[in-house]
Amino acid sequence: MTHQEISHYRLISQKLYKTTPCSPQEIVRHLGAMQAQDYAMAKWAIGSRCDSSEKAIEEAVSSAEIIRTHILRPTWHFVASDDIYWMLDVSAPQVKRFTASAAKKYGYDDKKLDQVNSQIEKMLSGNNHLTRDEIMQELNIKKTSNEDFLSAAIMMNAELDGLVCNGRMKGKQITYSLLEERVAKPKNKLTKEEALAKLALRYFKSHGPATLLDFSWWSGFPPTTCKSTINAIELQLNSIEIDNQTYWFGNDISVESDFRESVHFLPAFDEILISYKTREASILTEHQSKAFTNNGIFKPIILENGKVIGTWKRTIKKDYAKIETQFFHESESHKKAILFEELKAFENYLGTKIVIE
Repeated sequence: MTHQEISHYRLISQKLYKTTPCSPQEIVRHLGAMQAQDYAMAKWAIGSRCDSSEKAIEEAVSSAEIIRTHILRPTWHFVASDDIYWMLDVSAPQVKRFTASAAKKYGYDDKKLDQVNSQIEKMLSGNNHLTRDEIMQELNIKKTSNEDFLSAAIMMNAELDGLVCNGRMKGKQITYSLLEERVAKPKNKLTKEEALAKLALRYFKSHGPATLLDFSWWSGFPPTTCKSTINAIELQLNSIEIDNQTYWFGNDISVESDFRESVHFLPAFDEILISYKTREASILTEHQSKAFTNNGIFKPIILENGKVIGTWKRTIKKDYAKIETQFFHESESHKKAILFEELKAFENYLGTKIVIE
C-alpha cells in the first residue's frame, strides 16, 4: 500500500465518498469526535459527508442530538449524544490537567472550581441557556483579557465534569446548558479498558489506515496506553506494514476498494488532516506550511483524489457566498472547472448561490 492508496482508503473510512445516506448524528457517531473550535467550518465538516443542510445540522446541535463540548484534546469537539458520557468518563481526567493548571494561575483550586460548578448548576437549572458572558456576570467575574482565560478554564472544567454542554444558540452567540437536562445519563458505565477499546475501534474504523501514533495524537492518550489498547483489539482490525510502520483499519474496508476520481472542498480543521500525527499521505511536505501553521491553525483545503492541491476561503455576501481558491501550483488553476460539481453540494448545504473566483 502506498501513500496514495492510504489517502484513498481514508476517504472511504471518513465517509467522504457518501456511498450510503447518513444523518448528521450518524456522521459524528461514526467518526467518534470531530474537532469543532471553528463552529461554522465544523458544521461543513459534517455537511461534506452527508446531504444535510447547514440548518439541519444546526438543528441537530441545538436539539442535543450532537453535543459540542471540550473532550479528548483540550479543544472543542462534536460528539454524538449517545457517546458523550462514556467518552467524558475516559478522556476528561487527562484533559482536566490542562484546565486545572490554567485555573490555578488565577487562584482557583479544585475546591473553588467545585463551588463555581454549584453556582453554575443553580443558574442553568430548569433548561436555562446562558452565554459565557452571562454566566461570568452572575459569577461576578469581570470581562478583561486576563479574566477571559479564567472564564474559559471555568467553563471547560464544567464541561469535563459532565455538568454543562452547548445550549441553543442565542442569535450568533453560543450558550451553555446542563448536560443532564439535555441527555439522559446511561444506567451502566464502561470500565476504562472497555472505553479505551471502544474509542480505538471507533478511531481506526473511521480514520484508518492509521498508526498507533496517529491514534495517540487524536485521542490524547500516551503511546504506551494506546499500544496496550491496540493489542487488546487487534483481532477486530486489519493491518498492513509500510516502511516499518503498522497501519490499522477496519475489517469492513476492503483493500481492493475501487479507486474513483474525486474533488472535495473541506473545512479548516477537518478530520482528514487534523486527526493524524503525520500527514504526508494527504499533503506533500513542501505544501504543508500553506495549509496549516506550526501553532495549529488549519486552513480550508481542496482535495483532489485524496491529495491536498490548494486552499480556499468563503465570504458570505447578501445574496450569495463567494469562494476564493488558491492552488499550490499556478498551472493547476485550470482545475477550477472541475470544482463546480463539488460546489453544487456546498450550495445545497448553504442554501445560497456560490460564486467562485
